[in-house]
Amino acid sequence: MRAHGLLLVMLVGLAACRPPSSQEPEPPAPPWSPGTVYPTARSPSVRGYLDRRGLIHAHSVYSHDACDGEPRDPETDAIDEQCLDDFRQGLCATQHDFIFLSDHSESFARSEFPDVLLHRASEGDVLLEREGRPVANWLHCQSGWQSLVMAGAETKYMPVGLERHVSDSVARREEVYGSATPEHARAVREAGGVVLVAHTEDWTAEELASLPIDGFEMYNTHANLFLRIGEALQLIADLDTPEVLPHPDLVFLPLWSEDPRYVDTWGQVLSRGVRRVTTLGTDCHRNTFRDLLPDGERIDSYRRMMLWFSNHLLVRPNPDGGFDDRALKEALRAGRLYGAFEYLGYPVGFDFHAEAGSTVTEMGGTVSLSDAPRLVVAAPTVQNLDPAVRPPEIEVRLLRATESGWEEVAREAGDLSVRPEVPGAYRAEVRMRPYHLLDDLGAYDERALDERFVWIYANPIYVAP
Repeated sequence: MRAHGLLLVMLVGLAACRPPSSQEPEPPAPPWSPGTVYPTARSPSVRGYLDRRGLIHAHSVYSHDACDGEPRDPETDAIDEQCLDDFRQGLCATQHDFIFLSDHSESFARSEFPDVLLHRASEGDVLLEREGRPVANWLHCQSGWQSLVMAGAETKYMPVGLERHVSDSVARREEVYGSATPEHARAVREAGGVVLVAHTEDWTAEELASLPIDGFEMYNTHANLFLRIGEALQLIADLDTPEVLPHPDLVFLPLWSEDPRYVDTWGQVLSRGVRRVTTLGTDCHRNTFRDLLPDGERIDSYRRMMLWFSNHLLVRPNPDGGFDDRALKEALRAGRLYGAFEYLGYPVGFDFHAEAGSTVTEMGGTVSLSDAPRLVVAAPTVQNLDPAVRPPEIEVRLLRATESGWEEVAREAGDLSVRPEVPGAYRAEVRMRPYHLLDDLGAYDERALDERFVWIYANPIYVAP
């Protein structure tokens, strides 16, 4: 009996030492709080698309005005390795699936692939090659995360996703990147690029409707700051009294403002019957606010700016279940994109599509009014919302493009389903009163009580006659 008892004790001890079975549930993640990052779901949606989150419009060491205006050594022309480290670490910390760079031509045009892809073999990066040439870079993070980096330029317009330079000649590159002519747009597309325009405030609706482009911005951080310059100065003044400041990763809330120059122009362009994809522009340079917040990190660090919002592309997976640069660019050109301001929390469950019989049409697609389509918006929730906080108030809106901007078609506190009565471009948006953030806003909590903040801007579905 003694031997059997000893054996039983040993078996119990061994069982206690075994790692948990794969069948056992994972422990629940802690509730979301400002600064928390969640990766996108690895599996496709019920309609087969991968939702991939990333940045469009970002400046690295290959922009002359990045890194506090000194991205290169003035004597040796070597890039600022510390600034490149900051960029890479920001991208890794925010777990973006992709980034479309938009470096200024003064530096970008004279730099070569794969340098402009931020490639570092020593860090474990893996180049994506096509016909023996590097076209994109799987940037490797110490955590094991990977982000797909693609090259692009911001000059007169903003070609992104370039698979090569448009010419071997630096002078020719500068010429093509520097003007938005039909000839130069063709050259960009031949090099694999998507032809976008940044800084919508600098263009008229007529120009954006007639230019040979694929799309433009519905929001840009840099332009936003000019609308809230008073609040930005007040925020800096409040650094001397940190107890009144919001959580460091919520400093964007008092600075954020919906920009009518962008939103109204967006509607005016689409009301002309043209199709354009619209994007959220991060426009990070790490060159504006050197002041440190209480967390010891500068206000405009790459990580912080990359955290605030992102573009979600609905991507058709490759046969192996993954994605590459061309899958991302196909989704971008097609308009299967929604932008989410994730500093307010990560949205889960959002969906915008059209139904006509058994046919489902995604953002960027077209349905016919004669088929009696229904436009459907599923209201999202905050991923892993803390049950102890006051929940945010969510509002879903459906809008139609008009000559003056947008007209509201419907709004609901939850899911929305509407049969459109007239043709046009219809977009969905989600707004919230972020009550769940009240304890983290310091003296800046009044806006959270008084204002509905945009949480999601979705690209339109086009309703034809």
